[in-house]
Amino acid sequence: MIRIQTYRAAYQQAVADLILPIQNQEFGLAIGLAQQPDLAQIEAFYQQGCGQFWVAFDGEELVGCIALKDIANGQAALRKMFVRSSHRGREKAVAQTLLEQLFSWAQEKAVSEIFLGTTDQFVGAQKFYLKNGFEKILSDQLPTLFPRMAVDTHFYRIRLSIAV
Repeated sequence: MIRIQTYRAAYQQAVADLILPIQNQEFGLAIGLAQQPDLAQIEAFYQQGCGQFWVAFDGEELVGCIALKDIANGQAALRKMFVRSSHRGREKAVAQTLLEQLFSWAQEKAVSEIFLGTTDQFVGAQKFYLKNGFEKILSDQLPTLFPRMAVDTHFYRIRLSIAV
């Protein structure tokens, strides 16, 4: 049974231990903690304004994470969406459950648009975002405050309907 929880500082090492092997070994991206200072300060970087960071557990094992970064003006950035390879796909639905948690939170916080960046290597993620209503955009369509990572080459946006 997958359980989603709000990030706490006690999960910091487990989050890094999830993300770095996916980036480095699985997808061959030469990116470490030094290039991702947000991982050393998750609470200060993500858990502000309409932002939040969630982790997914299967029993006691951290198997996924996702973050929403407030970038002002009712806009936010989806970041740090990672799922352990053993828990990917429709069967376990970890990614879908994390994304639905993020969407629900964003609507409660009156976020009107969510942007994200990803890399060439994350083909499955690109398909997942399109399937979930994101549209591909050009980098010059990103908001000024979007926290762009050097490895990102594909960008997406979704507009959320806000209940009045």
